[in-house]
Amino acid sequence: MNINDFDFELPEELIAQVPLEDRTSSRLMVLDKKTGKVEHHSFREILQYLNEGDCLVLNDTKVLPARLIGEKEETGAAIEVLLLKQIEGDKWETLVKPAKRIKPGTKISFGNGLLTAECLETGEQGGRILEFSYDGIFYELLDELGDMPLPPYIKEKLDDRDRYQTVFAKERGSAAAPTAGLHFTEELLEEIQKKGVKLAFITLHVGLGTFRPVSVDSIEEHDMHSEYYLLSEENADILNVTRENGGRIITVGTTSTRTLETIADEEGRFNAQSGWTDIFIYPGYKFKASDVLLTNFHLPKSTLIMLVSAMAGREHTLNAYHEAVKEKYRFFSFGDAMLIK
Repeated sequence: MNINDFDFELPEELIAQVPLEDRTSSRLMVLDKKTGKVEHHSFREILQYLNEGDCLVLNDTKVLPARLIGEKEETGAAIEVLLLKQIEGDKWETLVKPAKRIKPGTKISFGNGLLTAECLETGEQGGRILEFSYDGIFYELLDELGDMPLPPYIKEKLDDRDRYQTVFAKERGSAAAPTAGLHFTEELLEEIQKKGVKLAFITLHVGLGTFRPVSVDSIEEHDMHSEYYLLSEENADILNVTRENGGRIITVGTTSTRTLETIADEEGRFNAQSGWTDIFIYPGYKFKASDVLLTNFHLPKSTLIMLVSAMAGREHTLNAYHEAVKEKYRFFSFGDAMLIK
């Protein structure tokens, strides 16, 4: 399939720049994947689409304040570093700007030397392996010196960094938020559970693939970067019981979907495990785990809209997106949501 098969025209003013004050006040488009029918709701009305015995799957990854602004020690030139993945110890996979200034052996200082880094290796498209040195606790320094790594299409400054975390964020390690989960409050999750819907948690640390566009014409040639995932025995049991009792598995976000599709066996059963996944889901894929998908509205020609198209069909998906543009839905990380049932 060609990358242009997943293109659509998006007016820039529809890209949400700031989060809504109330997480649940976003809009919700409901798309029937069999018929292509579209309905318009507020997010709070998601309750009417959740049934007793269903299971809502949430990604509990926590975003690191992973954007650091430092200085090249030799020249004082400003350097931006985005932490992507901890390799081992104090070695991290990062994206660096401007990358051409940073070669193996180059040192960068942050916070007047509270934190320093040395470049060990260079990679593609600004990728660098850095090793950090510091006194104290790394994550405390990161909280002090780092900013939330908002996507490049968000130009506004985020006043409250917690608005780029889900209310159930727990396991730190992500370079980006699992944004479909941003619509939930603790109160709404309590209402969902009172209705007899189970909650299951997985962890997928969102990494490099989120920041890199598809650069090939034929999508089958695209290589996904690997991301770390974890499913505990307790949560695997919740999923298996849901399946055995005929309930639906409703994945919140593409990250939860990709994780469960990695883990599920051919019968759609789950075993506790952890590892790295580079699964790439696009039309033609047969879902084993996810029955219903809750997601945000994604970038044209992105791997995320390809996953949505695999779930709902490319034609239904693009028709729904054209409807979202016409109805002025808010797009991307701080935007509105779509439920594909």
